[in-house]
Amino acid sequence: MNKPSLIGPLMLDVGGLEVTAEDREVLSHPLVGGVILFTRNYRDAVQLKALCDDLLAIKTPRLLLAVDHEGGRIQRFRVGFSRLPAMRSIGERLRESVANAEAEAEQVGNTIGTELAAFGIDLPFAPVLDIDHGVSGVIGDRAFGSDVQTVIQLARAFRRGLNRAGLSATGKHYPGHGAVTADSHHELPVDRRPLADIERGELQPFEALIRDGLESIMTAHVRYTAVDDTPASLSAHWVKTVLRKQLGFQGVVFTDDLSMGGAAAVGSMEDRARMALDAGSDMLLVCNDRPASIALLDALRDVRPRPTASVRLHNLYRREPA
Repeated sequence: MNKPSLIGPLMLDVGGLEVTAEDREVLSHPLVGGVILFTRNYRDAVQLKALCDDLLAIKTPRLLLAVDHEGGRIQRFRVGFSRLPAMRSIGERLRESVANAEAEAEQVGNTIGTELAAFGIDLPFAPVLDIDHGVSGVIGDRAFGSDVQTVIQLARAFRRGLNRAGLSATGKHYPGHGAVTADSHHELPVDRRPLADIERGELQPFEALIRDGLESIMTAHVRYTAVDDTPASLSAHWVKTVLRKQLGFQGVVFTDDLSMGGAAAVGSMEDRARMALDAGSDMLLVCNDRPASIALLDALRDVRPRPTASVRLHNLYRREPA
């Protein structure tokens, strides 16, 4: 009897509005388990539905479909979709009315979930659990606020809305990207604060939502020098020791895009991918560089999809709305 197919550990992208022959060949590779969509993949609702249907039909088990769709400036699909506020604006309303702010956060999560699920998309890669320290331009108004409790309360509400629509949440960017000025898209940020400060602040939203059953987490390309010289996204200490053992997280661990400058500072694409897998990540994002993706599939020919990671990833498939 043939062994059942497993979900592979790589999440790649496609270049346009339709699935090409090359896309189909690359995405059929056993190491590919998901696709992340971008603005370039969207023209209108009819086209997006056809694209997603084609992607979902490529293989069994099917590809996991994701998109960065948080609200505010991070919303890949706009025309024909609800206009979503930046999360900071919801956090500011918390000072006026806790009930109204929580209701808005839940409604935004539900709107995102409902609209994406209609196209077959599984994950919006949200909510942001970073704390806004007022120094990070790349985080900024994407965060719910500058204090721990605001982030926890509103992220919980946002996740309830997503779950009600049948979608899972992804908390990011573990263990916290909001206290560094550098943009990890272009360089490797360094956070030199003591571990105690990170534990009292940055880790609290992740710990709270993990207790709630958070389905997945995306790690940050940030180096925390008081803890480990390796960026958290590639660090066995941050993933296996802190996240898995100390915080008890049982869900999926995604890396942020390994093509980003924050990861490139560590070594070649193969080096980054092997470090991420060795650190315990379940799925690695490799975006906006098809030649590098193809080369990586060849370089990792000794790697096999992992059964435990495959089970976790399978749990992220969208469900029927509650």
